[in-house]
Amino acid sequence: MKILVINPGSTSTKLAVFEDDLLVWKQNVSHPAAELAPFQHINEQYEYRKCHVLEALNQAGIPLHFDAVISRGGLLRPIPGGVYRINEHMKQDLWHANMEHASNLGGLIADELAQQIGCPAFLADPVVTDELCDIARISGIPELPRISIFHALNSRAVSRKYAASIGRDYEELDLIVVHLGGGISVSAHHRGKVIDVNNALNGEGPFSPERAGTLPARQLVDLCFSGKYTHAELKKLINGKGGLMAYLGTTDVPEVIRLAQEGSRKHTLLLDAMMYTVAKQVGAMYVALHCHADALIVTGGIAYNKCCIDALHEWVGSLSEIVVIPGEDEMTALAMNAIGALTGKIPLQTYQPEVLEKKLRDLLDGVGTDQIS
Repeated sequence: MKILVINPGSTSTKLAVFEDDLLVWKQNVSHPAAELAPFQHINEQYEYRKCHVLEALNQAGIPLHFDAVISRGGLLRPIPGGVYRINEHMKQDLWHANMEHASNLGGLIADELAQQIGCPAFLADPVVTDELCDIARISGIPELPRISIFHALNSRAVSRKYAASIGRDYEELDLIVVHLGGGISVSAHHRGKVIDVNNALNGEGPFSPERAGTLPARQLVDLCFSGKYTHAELKKLINGKGGLMAYLGTTDVPEVIRLAQEGSRKHTLLLDAMMYTVAKQVGAMYVALHCHADALIVTGGIAYNKCCIDALHEWVGSLSEIVVIPGEDEMTALAMNAIGALTGKIPLQTYQPEVLEKKLRDLLDGVGTDQIS
């Protein structure tokens, strides 16, 4: 089977072609700031990005003959995880997403190309994947239900990879997955469903190289009304300028490690503190799994750093076997999801966000609110 994978990021679009599970071509198409400057909104980049995809394939001599096109999922409305065939409903929600991100264009480009080719177009495990159990949704304030946003694609891909390595099905296992990157998510996987996870984008759980994580609530409220920051600046402080960036002015973890190893007490303290917050979140997910985990999987770019893995061993090594699968191979994960859907090994989902929204509305109505955002 021949699969085209499209993965748009803020300043580039990653492309890959797989023949079955073999990567036969890849390219990272850069989008310089000067070229993006005329676009006021992400949606305006659609034709620009699509043309670059087609040009890259043409220059590589790759004809538009594929069994499927699959893209990284955009910031859709919350849905259960899995592989989705792109439909009109999904395209409307990608065009009108609440949050702008280049990933929103991926599904739109994939669908247009797939229609030209005459093959299906898919999305898989978008960051808005939401499979939280009911009790995990309750925050303590009715208007503020907990939200699931995390590294769903990579977390589920490494879970399936680990399960295959021990001759088991992912749907049989209880796993804790720690994704260590610019943002950090720690997810509890119970027999194929992510029943609890921190909101790794908008402020919950561990602090990370660029995100603030959970903050002291009263102090945050006071800071919001202090006049020190605007609304936009506060949101950026939570996501983009928080975490290590707020304290050290950098998100470069290897550099932080180097300075810590050279004796900088400040860098040592903050690195240790970050991994301490990760370990505490692991403990929370262990409880979510009723204190049973078949394995603790550590993935993401920071997982290449031995000292960070050693810190987790020190704090939570007694809870479960720690399996390190570093990096974030989204392209392979997407291709394998497409092949799984085509062969019937992974059930194909239908995009129906209103089903989950009704469930959430009914749940939250029952505890005194009709807020679901």
